[in-house]
Amino acid sequence: MEITGRIIQKLDMQKGASAKGEWKKQEFIIETNDKFPKKVCVSAWSEKVDDLTRFNINDTVKVSYNLESREYNGRWYTDVRSWKIESASGSGSAPSQPENFSQAPVIEDFGNSDTSDDLPF
Repeated sequence: MEITGRIIQKLDMQKGASAKGEWKKQEFIIETNDKFPKKVCVSAWSEKVDDLTRFNINDTVKVSYNLESREYNGRWYTDVRSWKIESASGSGSAPSQPENFSQAPVIEDFGNSDTSDDLPF
């Protein structure tokens, strides 16, 4: 899954050790560019924390992520874990249209000229 938005906050990096070794995690908040903007807390783990340091507050990014939910003491918690963070500003422009798309679309009648239909649409 992907989400595009503006980084509005970076939370403090967390570090620790587990049976599998050292780990680091940093969460960041992005705000979507939708008609009704949403704020989403995304976590970056391990080397993705280093990727996150390339971006500043107010940078627009495209984040590829996985969702995972888990239960603890009868409550459910959902994690939005990034696996790719890239700049959205340099992601390219809209594909160019072929030359024949610059003309008005052709509407064909197919012989259905019966206008006695009383449907409102």
